[in-house]
Amino acid sequence: MRKGTALVVGATGITGGNLATHLVASGWTVYGLSRRATEQSGVIPVAVDLLDKQAAEQALAGLPITHVFYCSWVRRENEKANVEANSTMMRNLFEAIDSDNLKHASLVTGTKQYLGSFEAYGSGRIETPFRESEPRVPGDNFYYAQEDVLFDAAKRYNFAWNVHRPHTVIGYARGNVMNMGTTLAVYASICKATGQPFVFPGSQTQWHALTDMTDALVLARQMEWAATTPGAENQAFNTVNGDVFRWRRMWREIGEYFGLQVADCPETPQPLEQRMADAGSVWREIAQKHDLAEPDVEKLASWWHTDADLGREQECVNDITKSRDFGFDHFRETRGAFFDLFDRLRAEKIIP
Repeated sequence: MRKGTALVVGATGITGGNLATHLVASGWTVYGLSRRATEQSGVIPVAVDLLDKQAAEQALAGLPITHVFYCSWVRRENEKANVEANSTMMRNLFEAIDSDNLKHASLVTGTKQYLGSFEAYGSGRIETPFRESEPRVPGDNFYYAQEDVLFDAAKRYNFAWNVHRPHTVIGYARGNVMNMGTTLAVYASICKATGQPFVFPGSQTQWHALTDMTDALVLARQMEWAATTPGAENQAFNTVNGDVFRWRRMWREIGEYFGLQVADCPETPQPLEQRMADAGSVWREIAQKHDLAEPDVEKLASWWHTDADLGREQECVNDITKSRDFGFDHFRETRGAFFDLFDRLRAEKIIP
């Protein structure tokens, strides 16, 4: 018996890719929607740009989708443009899909729900731990626009919904650069090859404060659970591993994994985007020397995204009491999630 027919939107991303793999293994029929066709085993590719309404209608016509798992976004030059583009994508999806079969839709957003958009990061000053009941932070935020499209479609087409709010997702994903785990592995490998100390690029606040993260498989399991558990529908859930840590310890442990000299946190941030400006040529040499799978560092690392996470001047801890009260209690040690990812990156010849 198949559990349902899932459409994973953003199937080549870190969240969507791991979710699609999990759902296939769990007994679902899975369609993977992305701008470029996914090549995952067991996933039926649907290649389309959701900003193209007509193309979306043609690509989704006749597909017997029972569950939508929306794990995608596009980045634009400012938050107003982010709101317009990302709400249009979701709206085009729900107008194109056959609503007669649709039972449930899940949306993945994140901790910017509480922090505000990248343009106003930390402006909300909501006290930690962040709870799902917190009010929206003033200002444009494409997460809010996506939620509003979801709520409107659910009411119009009579399906259930869930919103999932992870914090800094890490996990294995080829070709997806929005991944702090892979970015840090590449940075550490460059430090190892060049003899540089492993310098924390972020703020003193992040170095000393408590924080948490989300393993992609924890998120995948929560998404399946919420979509199939009676009583969990029509709820927003924070999604983190269940432990907390301080970067001042985690950074040293990551450095030890790579056999690096770990420097003390500088008084002022040392952003990777500036420090790794010449990383392209260095990485090509490393890739050639070690016969790595990807010589283009820009296809592996997202310096600006990791800088944004590690440069915050606010503690970030998410409350997952609500998720546990509803019955989801899966746990993952964040240190182990990092090390398992690094082991796989080495095994797949992504890093030396």
